[in-house]
Order: sequence, then C-alpha cells, then structure tokens
Amino acid sequence: MNRFSPDHHLKFLLGAALLLPAAPAFAAEATAEETSAAADGAADESAAGAAVAAASAASYDGAEIIVSARRRDESAQDVPIALSVVGASQLEATGNYSLTQIQQIVPSLQVFSFNPRNTNINIRGLGSNVALTNDGLENGVGFYVDNVYYGRPGQSQFDLVDLQQIEVLRGPQGTLFGKNTTSGAINITSRKPSFDPEFSGEASVGDYGYYQLRASASGALIDDLLAIRISGSSTERRGFLYNDTQKERAQDYSNWSVRGQLLFTPTPNLEARIIGDFSRQKQNHVLNVFADYFGSYDNGTAIPNSFAERAARFPGYSFPTIDPFARRGEADSHYQSNMDGYGVSGQVDWDVGAAKLTSITAYRWWDWNPANDGDSTSLPVIVKAQQSNRQRQFSQELRLASDTDGPIDYVVGAYYFWQIIRGRGASAYGPAAALWNRPATSPIPLAAWEAALNGFEANSTSDPRTKSYALFGQLDWKFTDRLTLTAGLRYTREKKSGSFTQIHVAGTNLATLPAGLAAQAAALRAQFNPVTNYSTGFTDNSVSGLATLSWQFSDDALAYATYSRGNKSGGLNLTNLPAGIDPDVAPEKVDSYELGIKSQWFDKAVTLNVAGYWTEISDYQTAITEQVPNTVNVRQYIANIPGVRSRGVEGDLSYAPSDRASFYASIAYADTTYSDYRTAPQAPERLNQGGIQDLTGEQLPGVPKLTYTLGGDVSAPLGNLGGRNLSLYGHADYSHRSTFNTSSTDSRYADVPAYGIANARIGIRTDDGLFDLSLWARNLFDKDYFQTLSPGVTGIVTSLIGEPRTIGATLRTKL
Repeated sequence: MNRFSPDHHLKFLLGAALLLPAAPAFAAEATAEETSAAADGAADESAAGAAVAAASAASYDGAEIIVSARRRDESAQDVPIALSVVGASQLEATGNYSLTQIQQIVPSLQVFSFNPRNTNINIRGLGSNVALTNDGLENGVGFYVDNVYYGRPGQSQFDLVDLQQIEVLRGPQGTLFGKNTTSGAINITSRKPSFDPEFSGEASVGDYGYYQLRASASGALIDDLLAIRISGSSTERRGFLYNDTQKERAQDYSNWSVRGQLLFTPTPNLEARIIGDFSRQKQNHVLNVFADYFGSYDNGTAIPNSFAERAARFPGYSFPTIDPFARRGEADSHYQSNMDGYGVSGQVDWDVGAAKLTSITAYRWWDWNPANDGDSTSLPVIVKAQQSNRQRQFSQELRLASDTDGPIDYVVGAYYFWQIIRGRGASAYGPAAALWNRPATSPIPLAAWEAALNGFEANSTSDPRTKSYALFGQLDWKFTDRLTLTAGLRYTREKKSGSFTQIHVAGTNLATLPAGLAAQAAALRAQFNPVTNYSTGFTDNSVSGLATLSWQFSDDALAYATYSRGNKSGGLNLTNLPAGIDPDVAPEKVDSYELGIKSQWFDKAVTLNVAGYWTEISDYQTAITEQVPNTVNVRQYIANIPGVRSRGVEGDLSYAPSDRASFYASIAYADTTYSDYRTAPQAPERLNQGGIQDLTGEQLPGVPKLTYTLGGDVSAPLGNLGGRNLSLYGHADYSHRSTFNTSSTDSRYADVPAYGIANARIGIRTDDGLFDLSLWARNLFDKDYFQTLSPGVTGIVTSLIGEPRTIGATLRTKL
C-alpha cells in the first residue's frame, strides 16, 4: 500500500524521544577511562566481520568469541562443532536484523519465505521443503531465542531485537538442546539486563519510505539485586510492487517489537531472568508476479485448458505482460500477511558448586492472519485461499552442567514440550471460477460448473497437538590435555494427534436445482473441496546420539571427527488427502559423519576453519504436489520417500591485519540429492508423459550447490571531536548463490538463476560509540533476482521477486 500504518507517527516520535538523551552528552569531555574504552571498542567493531566468517575469530586485543553451543561458555575455536557466530557488532555493521538477511553472511543457511507461515529454513540443504507448510510437520532446523524453542518457522520472521549474538550450528542437534533437530540449530542470545546504566538507540531513514527505530535501555532497580532492560524496534516501508488492478503498492512492511527483562540476583550463586516480548507484523503481500509462460509440453503437445486458453474466454481480460522485474501484479482479491507473536519465559541458574542447575520455563503464542488471491489474476476466480493459525506452546527444560576442572565434563537434562496449532482454512470462488476452470472438452455443462463454484466457499479446521518428553546428556572425557572423547545420548517420546474437518459454508443451494444438474455440481464441489472429517495420531519412541573425538594437535589448532544419529519427529497430514495416503508421516532417521579442523595463525590474526560432512536420511519427509487425475485440481501433502543424501565441504577464513581492518570469506558446497525417489510427482511441462517421474540423483529444491560470502571492515582516524576520537569507517559484503530449483517436481521452469548481492556502508563515528552516522546501500548494484519460481499446470509461472536496491542513512548512539 502507499500509506503507513495508522500509528507510525506515534512510533516515530517515541523513537526520536529515546534518542534525545544522547544529545547533551556529546559535548562532554571524554575521561581517561572513556578514551581507553573507546580504543577497545574500535578493535571490537573492526573484528565483527572476521568473527562471523570464522565462527570464532579473535578480536585484536586477544579476546575470544565465546559461545554457549554446548551449554557452557567456551571459546568457539575449542568447540568440535561446525558453527558460525554473528555478533552484535556484525549485525550493526551489516544492518541485518532479520533471519532472511542474516543468511547472506552465513552461506550454509538458506531461508525461503513465501510468507511467514510458509517459511523454509535449511542448513546444509536439509531442514524443510520448499513448499507450502504443513501445520502437522516440524522443521528440521531448531530456532531458539534465549534457550526457548520456537515451534513454528513463522515465529522466526519478526525483526530480531537487542541481540548479543547468533550461533548457527550445523548438523544434528539433540543431545544438548531441548528439542531434537536433525539439520542444525539457530541459537539466538539477547543482551541481559545490566546493573550499570546503559542506553543504545538508532534511527534509520531510506527510500521507499523506509524508517526504522531501535532502542534499548538497562540499569538497576535495586543495586546488585534487581536489574531491568527494555528494548524495542519499529520498522516501516512502502511496497516494492505495484498492483495494477487495485492501483496501490504491495509487499510493504510494518513491524514493531518490544521486549522487557528482569534480572534477579539474590545471592552470588543464584540468578533468575524473566523475559516478556510482543511483536506485530503487517504486510500487504503476497502479490505474485508473472515470470514466464509455456503453452506446450516439452514434446510440443499443447497444454489442454492452458492459462492462455482460459484467459481467451474472457473478452475483457488481456493476457498478462511477462516482465517480472517491472514489479507489477494484478490480483483482484484481498491479500495480507499479518501476525502477532508474544511470550514469557523464566530462566533460573543456580551454581551449586561442582555443577550449575538451570531451569527454563516458557509459554508462547503465535497468531497468523493471512488472506490470499488464489489465482493471481485480475479475474474473480479464487477469491480466498488461506489458512490462519492460533499456535500455543509450553516448554520446560531442566539441565545440570558440571563446573569443574577435572577430566570429565557433563551436561544432563530433561525436556517437555506441548503445542497445539488451531488452523482455520478458507477457499472461496468468484463469478469467473466456472468459466476459468471448465475445460472445453468437459462433458459437464457450464451451468453445472456455475452452480458448483460461483459463490462457493469451503472452510476447514485442523488441530495438530504435540506432547514431547525427552532425557538427554552429553559427556566430555579428556584422555589427555589434547585428546577428548565426547559422547551424547537422547531418548525422546512423542505423542501426536489431530483432526481435520472441511465443510461447505456458502454457495448455491443445490437442493433447488434439477436432480441431474445438482448431482453434477455436487461432484464438482467434491473435486475442489470435498466434505471430510477424520482424526489420527501416533506415539513414537526414539533414541539418538553422537560420538566425537577431538584432538588439539597444537595450541591454535583443533581437529575433530563426529558421528551422530538423529531423528526428526513424525508428522500429521491434516489436509485433503488422496485415497490410500496415510495421514501419519513417519519420522526421519539421520546418520551424519563430519570431519573438521579449526585453526588460527600468525598470533591469531588469521583464522581458518574447514569442515566436511556426509549425511544420509531415510524416510525423508517431502512435499508432494500433484494434479488430481482427470480434474483441473492440484493437491499438496507430505509423504515419506526412501532416502536423501547431503554431502559437502565448508570453509571459513578471516584475516585481521590490524585493529582497523578485517576481511573474511566463507564458502559452502552442498551436494544434497535424492538417493532414492522413483515415484516423484511429474513436472508440469511433462505431465502428458505420466504423473510419475524418477528424481533419484537430482538436487533437492531450494538448495544451491555453491554459496559464498566475502566481506570486510576498515576504519581510519579522523582526529578529535568534542574530546572524543573520531573515525571514518566502511563495510562491504557480497554474497553469491548458484542456481537452484524451487519446486517439488524439479520443473526446469523453477530454476532460479545464480545471483550475487552486494551491500555497503560508510560512516563516521566516535570510538566510544556516542555518535555514529552512516550511509548505506543494500543490493548496491540493483541486481534483479528471483526468490522463488512456481510453475503451474496451466503453464503460467509465478514468482516472488528479490528486493531492489535500497539506500538510506542511520544515526546511532550508545551511552
């Protein structure tokens, strides 16, 4: 749309007020302590780029990147796990505050979002399918914020607020994390409350009406006993697309988030942290853009009832212009992607001497409110095609971690997770639906199609429920100072149940029609949206584990070898299922092998980490998209296939020649293929050759074989301003992805061409962070690229378009 949300003026004024406290402080003289802190701060800022590439690069004063990937604080270079770390300084340098943006600096991470609910998160090519999300299925990549697992991928799509760092762990995780995940985990840590007063804030403006306000304040309520932190952000932007039918912009963005924390420290050995947060996001999206059209099958045969043939039935309708990067769509029905996410959690850490006891309790809500135009045209064909969600989850984790200097370290824990997702679906058809869908060769008269579809609406409800119980533990046994064996084990018991109901709620009363016509109309409705009602459920017990041997073969080099066995939870197919398809989806079983080396050179100025992996998955859970035989309808569901294999190598390199320059490079090669998939659904361009094809050996959808990232940060002193050291600084990064496919049928019309995106920032700042003004550009060279391509059985190809170049300025302050 071409307007801001109604409350954006209030949010803008609030953010400006939060920034005002910095103004009078700027003129003050810097103390000796501030000058010293400024020098250290400059070093940390310059280290940011190197840190993410190496997942552990040291800052230039010798400090190490500390991670909690193994539920204790330790240097990332000492952890025998392939991981990437994105710190707060790197987030500021790049301006990345969403998971979709962060993938640009972590090559092994892929995030595709058709809309927030239909978000796919993959690590090393595994995690979820590039297809519509099924509420009864879980993601293979765990998403954690402050040790709390988020049950739905849509919850990851809000702006991230006031972060300390992000850890991206690759490979199966389960012997240390509460929820069992087979592909990896994203572990996000926010800044804790501080007893010392502190404030940070920033305001950004840019083209497309963009503005963003971010602020965080912390301090003591009761000295040494109770501290508080309040953080918030607000982002607004006009749309990148234009709807020619509705005469307004689309793909706009409005997000605001607030987060409050209390830190209670009654004794030196006991700490309690309570966190509450609320986020709201609104988008006038998804507006699909037409990207291509094919009117014939690959062998030259004309597609029956093709898009062009359907369009020709409407004299007032013009075949759409295929020019995707004009960024124009034509949908006539309402569309939106709105959601709220909120929750509360409490973490208690008790140091009992030889060990630390941790309890994490959380309850979260996620409300998803979409609307979609199901045909993407200016004709009233499918006027509703959506599924709203009301997700609720509760989790409780207890963990005991050793805290000694002995040869054995351990972590043991118990985990409980409960979730329900109440889904409400709606499919509705407009006045053009009958003529649009009816093939010219149909024996059923148009009158029956009109009676069946004009004004027809079907509503569905679903309620997948999960109860999960787990015991897990991991032990590190140091045979010598340099040789360590790590062993982990997890037992999980999960119970899943749910039901699916679909009813007809609107349309012509078929009882008023002649019997023959009514029977034909009823048969058509049963093809499009049959009345159905069923329940299902199962209980699954699984054991997973890992074994790692790590060797510190020099003071600055670690080699490791890992075997891990993982299990991804089974799922429920709560949708319209074809006859003979089991509503219960079996669990995946994962066997993963990994070799890696972590090293630092030249007094830790250079960090080089390399990992190679081979992962085999049996009973892989994949999306099936197929045309219903002898109809015009398409259906989607989840099914198990025999196997998938992912193998590849990853490398992270950083170089920090001084405290004012750092450079980094990361590369990931992923050969992620179907090892056995002989009954895959056929691609639209080959449907006349049968409904089944063999995709064995083909790359999985959404997985580029090669991704890499290059970047650097530099700064130079400019002199003195108000008693503070002033610096000029710059940042640039470039991320590249090779071609990949975004369809479950491996259609060649879904091949997304390779692309690379460059971002840059230049600014001036005081070294203590009190003043920081920068100019920035995202997609610096205005590269046109697709996020997804979706070919349909009618020959039309719709797409989601990547963001164009945006430019702007940011003012930051820290007190």
